[in-house]
Amino acid sequence: MIEIILDMLSFTFMVRALIVGALVSICAALLGVSLVLKRYSMIGDGLSHVGFGALALATALGLGAVPLTVTIPVVIAAAFLLLRLSENSKIKGDAAIALVSTGSLAIGVIIISFTTGMNTDVCNYMFGSILAMRTSDVYLSVGLSITVLLLFILFYHKLFAITFDETFAKAGGIKTGLYNMLIALLTALTIVLGMRMMGALLISSLIIFPALSSMRIFKQFKSVTICSAVISILCFFIGVFISFAAGEPPINRSLPTGASVVIINIIVFILFWGIEFFRSSVFINKRKGLSQ
Repeated sequence: MIEIILDMLSFTFMVRALIVGALVSICAALLGVSLVLKRYSMIGDGLSHVGFGALALATALGLGAVPLTVTIPVVIAAAFLLLRLSENSKIKGDAAIALVSTGSLAIGVIIISFTTGMNTDVCNYMFGSILAMRTSDVYLSVGLSITVLLLFILFYHKLFAITFDETFAKAGGIKTGLYNMLIALLTALTIVLGMRMMGALLISSLIIFPALSSMRIFKQFKSVTICSAVISILCFFIGVFISFAAGEPPINRSLPTGASVVIINIIVFILFWGIEFFRSSVFINKRKGLSQ
């Protein structure tokens, strides 16, 4: 196992992927707790589809070499649009996300069918590929990831307040609209950064699974947030390791990194759910024993 890890770290593209993946995993996990508690967890899925549509547009315009410069502003604009739709119209929450995500995905597919077709680069964005990480992507991803982390830490207490009781927070003088926009902005950036590696179809799993898993065991916001970040990083590293190891002898099979990370997250969720179930059963049995 140590030999495989050393072999993995000997490749520059793997080191780049591990750095970016760790940062994106932390960002996604931290934001995921607030999004899940606000019942807005599927925004990641919606924004990833918007990102795919933006990437298709960038390719059609001949900007495939610098796709993030097109994708980032488009996805941020979509995040703000979803926020406005959910707050100020009759189209609420999941319906707004479904409307924007399916429309963006359809536009992206149509643009691709008229231009490049379903080539390797398009499939990389759909399903993710570590090999797709360029040096320029790494620098941009690291800078934006650090920005997301700093903003989350700086406004942690405000985000905590609007997550649990937005009405009370507004009555207390907190500009809830501004901080909801901040969550939307940070989520949009995280989605765009993770699409290269996880793919548009899988990136939302980084937001949802770690938060849901940690909520099985912990009940306080801070504990859930920390546990979610730890789970996300561990699942990412384990998923990358399994994906790389599968390509080595004697297996010699190509195992997609994004899918591997998702499967590990599912296993961890089932494990934590089992711990919660066992702990609840023990507690109920103790109460029955005391009552008798």
